[in-house]
Amino acid sequence: MGELVKIEQQDAGTQGQYLTFLLGGEMFAIEILNIKEIIEYGSLTTVPMMPEFIRGVINLRGRVVPVIDLLSRFGRKSMEVNKRTCNVIIEVEADGEKVDVGIVVDAVSEVLEIPASEIEPAPSFGAKIRADFISGMGKVNGKFVIILNVSKVLSVDEMAMISGMGGGAGNAALLEAGAVTN
Repeated sequence: MGELVKIEQQDAGTQGQYLTFLLGGEMFAIEILNIKEIIEYGSLTTVPMMPEFIRGVINLRGRVVPVIDLLSRFGRKSMEVNKRTCNVIIEVEADGEKVDVGIVVDAVSEVLEIPASEIEPAPSFGAKIRADFISGMGKVNGKFVIILNVSKVLSVDEMAMISGMGGGAGNAALLEAGAVTN
């Protein structure tokens, strides 16, 4: 039993690094281990018959990367592009393979270290997004930062299923874009 307490204390003292960013006036965070790079917003090619939350695709050094509008994915009005808008390229797992997906954010803020002791469980109500999209609420300087569960928010399988509802053409386009593998 004493060993279990030691593990809990160790976990409480560990810190995770998170990239924080603004989206629709709210501060969000994603674990830095999931992030490959941050690039300027632009050169986006729209793909017909895609769900509203898929803005299109970009060519990233010869690879086709789908770009997701997180606000739209959360069921809100699509975000407006401004001079600080950028794409955060995130690596997600789909069917055992690593796939790059871009997310559009209003502005990237900074990389923060948030101790595990400063992360509360996701609220079961009151959030403006699905509870399973939130892995926790980080306390930073007296304010909360919503820590996203990347594997749920960017679930390639779920996005392909939603795309497939439009008659299958969307799923084929995601396959072509490299977002879904068979």
